[in-house]
Amino acid sequence: MALGLAGCSAPIGNARLSSVTPSGDGVLRVGVILDNTGSSAFLNESELAAAKLAVKQVNDAGGYKGHPVELLPASAASEGSSAAAFTADTAAQAKALLSAHADVVVGPTDSSHAPAAIDVLSPARIPLISPANTASGLSSYKNGGFYFRTSAADAAQGSVLAKLAHDAGANRISVLHEAGDYGTRVSGAVMDAARGLGMNAVSNAEFTPGKAAPAAAGIKSGTPDAVVVVARDGAQGALAELLNAGLRGKSLILSDGAIRQYGTALGAGGLDGALGILPGVFPSAEFQADLTGIDPKLKDTTYAAETYDAVTLAALAAAAAGDDAGGSIAAWLTTVSGGTRPASGDAGTKERTSCTSYKDCLEVLKGPKLPDYDGESGTIGFDANGDVTSSNYIVFTYGADNTARVSGKETASRTP
Repeated sequence: MALGLAGCSAPIGNARLSSVTPSGDGVLRVGVILDNTGSSAFLNESELAAAKLAVKQVNDAGGYKGHPVELLPASAASEGSSAAAFTADTAAQAKALLSAHADVVVGPTDSSHAPAAIDVLSPARIPLISPANTASGLSSYKNGGFYFRTSAADAAQGSVLAKLAHDAGANRISVLHEAGDYGTRVSGAVMDAARGLGMNAVSNAEFTPGKAAPAAAGIKSGTPDAVVVVARDGAQGALAELLNAGLRGKSLILSDGAIRQYGTALGAGGLDGALGILPGVFPSAEFQADLTGIDPKLKDTTYAAETYDAVTLAALAAAAAGDDAGGSIAAWLTTVSGGTRPASGDAGTKERTSCTSYKDCLEVLKGPKLPDYDGESGTIGFDANGDVTSSNYIVFTYGADNTARVSGKETASRTP
């Protein structure tokens, strides 16, 4: 998706690296925004269950300054509540959370909904932490340092896609990408990573959905060892044209937008041995059990780990700051996540040590060091743009039936 970069009345500067005067009221309130419509709405139950679980575990560990952390809206926090209650649009939800005195907000899911929330919350100096936004353009959307995300930007997968090709023995690599921001950014990242690995980046061809044949033929003429397909809506058509051109099976690697269970929609055996990736980690059995303890009907845990970590980090940032105001939380999130540090003050100078729960991180705060929280989604390490610096991916391998099955995992990391 394409994003404008203006932002509405965002504060000047970068709150992530600022010194802040405490101004909280002693009660930490965490708001949740869920998608009321669109293709991501099915993830609401997973994210709500994870937010409830995180608040419960924070409160079981003593809460914030001995007081229970509150989850907003109140209707979402009640036992047995459902995500179906989130019917307002994103901006309306953000405004309602401001009225309820939220100190930090988690959500939304869909990247296209994020600007509406940022434009409401950032001028009020309330940090927004999305567990699922992946549009690369959000890294530069004006927000004054009040926007973070615990999921990786789309372009982060470029290094993993190139590595999969390299590890499979490919020397010559081409990319077939769908026109648009997603295709342009991810394909560019693949080409850069391939060159960094010493591969011959042969071509990066663009196509529009339904019209991939010329690009596929051009790629074929370049005789690549591996072809990375970066696409969403046009993925099936692009793959069909690659198969028609004789590029098939183990030579194909699919981005997170292109991977799906194709089955008989593509020629028999066409994807046999092809690889694909999806962002995320395998949830532990304990975490899954804890989630179903919150919502026994929960079937899908997508972005649950990222939501849980967003809430936990918010509470931990407030605890480290000794203040529940939004500005203080924003100023400490990068530090307690193990990421970029401000130039001065305790957040910039004290040694950090790893911890994996709110309870354990509170114990760290009682000593001379600061916590570096590594959560259910893995290492986080927010940079100065609020982006994670470690990204986890699940690797899938296709069989002769054109069905993808989990076959491994990869991590892409960079310096904060």
